Amino acid sequence: MQLARRGHRVRLVEMRPVKGTPAHQTDGLAELVCTNSFKAEDPSNAHGQLKREMRALGSILLECADRSRVPAGAALAVDRGLFSEAMTRAVEGEERIEVVREEVRTIPEGPAIIATGPLTSDALSESIREALGEEGLAFFDAIAPIVERESLDESIIFAQGRWDQDADYLNCPMDQATYERFIADIREADVHESGHEWDHVPYFEGCLPIEVMAERGVDTLRFGPMKPIGITDPRSGEQPHAVVQLRREDRAGQMWNLVGFQTRLRIGEQKRVFRSIPGLADAEFLRFGSIHRNSYLKFPRHLTRHGSLKDRPEMIFAGQLTGVEGYTESAASGILAGINLHRILSGEAPVIPPPTTMLGGLYRYLAESDPDHFQPMNSNWGLVDPLPGRVRNKRKRREMLGERAGEVFEEWMTTL
Repeated sequence: MQLARRGHRVRLVEMRPVKGTPAHQTDGLAELVCTNSFKAEDPSNAHGQLKREMRALGSILLECADRSRVPAGAALAVDRGLFSEAMTRAVEGEERIEVVREEVRTIPEGPAIIATGPLTSDALSESIREALGEEGLAFFDAIAPIVERESLDESIIFAQGRWDQDADYLNCPMDQATYERFIADIREADVHESGHEWDHVPYFEGCLPIEVMAERGVDTLRFGPMKPIGITDPRSGEQPHAVVQLRREDRAGQMWNLVGFQTRLRIGEQKRVFRSIPGLADAEFLRFGSIHRNSYLKFPRHLTRHGSLKDRPEMIFAGQLTGVEGYTESAASGILAGINLHRILSGEAPVIPPPTTMLGGLYRYLAESDPDHFQPMNSNWGLVDPLPGRVRNKRKRREMLGERAGEVFEEWMTTL
């Protein structure tokens, strides 16, 4: 879309439905296979600042997300079906874009952007490995279950956001004894082996399977996705020992995602263990958790700062394949890839925003990380240059980082 809006004719090749993937179920563009949330919008939050930068660059993803959003408190969440439909209409409706349904098996010879994501086909993956001269890294990503709203126990589950800011989440409270039994059940449950060396899988730290977190300590989940901070059980008037939160998946509120419960447990074990959660005894699962292989490149060792092959500046990689983690991060890298391919074709040098911005900080991480310990990264304030003076108040510091990033990015935009 960035290239088309700059006057280029673009051939967009999507292999579905000619060739499917282990995770996708439709042939719609931009099908969301993990969470339906694009995370926070407040620019004092790192994810919110990235969105502000994307909006300034004309993000089609955020335009479509706005039209298909569902209530999710301070987060931007969408109805998956409506979002994919909106994205498909927007792309197919652009006269300069030709959508072709076929599998690309080798790296193209002319100017191109490869944004095939973590589920790149085997043939293209092999072509990329040959071009890089070394096999890319791989990690395994897990998907959280979805349950039907009507099957939940209304006498136990309550709607509430943290600190009473909103009521867009459903909560399943646990006392200490229930929580500790739950952790014991997870640790004893069977997982899919699938012939892999699961104990050596380099999971992305921001998307760990729940059973992996449970093995790290009895309180790991209580300080992670099951943290009770800011939640009050209306039945007792007290904060629960732990809480399982559910976030809506669709606008009608019929489908709810178990937040942070990505898993590789067998289906039978998911039914047994997750139905022990208070309020989910009779839960009907609309989607079970699953696991699929994700691949990403050793960006700092093999690619230029703008993400191209070192001997082909017009052959640019973008999206999760490059080691950015998250929907908006992937889309943001695609925006920058489109801008830079346009600049290269116009005889101009590629550009990267300053590292005081979120997009600039993310690209600095990709380019300058230790290649031997490179792992996917999503938006966080640790990526950007620190403020010149120490600010003890965390909220104030993040607000100042957001204000600075917004000003710097706006100034950088004028150079385009």
